[in-house]
Amino acid sequence: MGLLDILLGRTKPVAPDLDQLFALPSAAVTLEAAAGFRPTGSGAVCFAAVEGAAFEQTHREVQALLDADAEREGRPVELIRDGYGYSWLVSRRTPEQLPELVNDLHAVNSAMEVNGFGPQLLCSLAGFEDDGGSRLALVYLYKRGTFYPFVPVPGRAERRDNALELRVKAALIDDLRIEQDLSRWFPVWGAPGL
Repeated sequence: MGLLDILLGRTKPVAPDLDQLFALPSAAVTLEAAAGFRPTGSGAVCFAAVEGAAFEQTHREVQALLDADAEREGRPVELIRDGYGYSWLVSRRTPEQLPELVNDLHAVNSAMEVNGFGPQLLCSLAGFEDDGGSRLALVYLYKRGTFYPFVPVPGRAERRDNALELRVKAALIDDLRIEQDLSRWFPVWGAPGL
């Protein structure tokens, strides 16, 4: 970044750091203690829709990699397209298997990146739930290398609990690299894995 970039306010983009995903299990302990949310065992990787043989080959490679896990029951990764035109690779584990779920998310992101689909990667999320049935997602922004909480209000169409999101942000500030720009806390309505 040069002097002209500094004077014009341009910043160097943050490089993705997929290893940040490995902080989720310790953050889950803090999240349960601070807000009563526990892992659901579901998570997903979101990316801009990709067509073609190269993507199908990557999807098969990810599927084969995750199928190799003898402890997994059922299909490891499911490809879902949402109503907004985005694609999601969804992984489901038992709630106690958050470290394994994080490994799945990391493997999917890494395979997409290695096969040239890094620019299409948008975010990854891990789902959490409290005793009252409220849902929460910790969303990892691929292009920013940061997390933010997303809490949809149960039973309400496209409303979120901003106060709880800010409380979760404050609770997890020492566990995760939290996105400080709140305008980047995009809603992920109807996200598979949430």
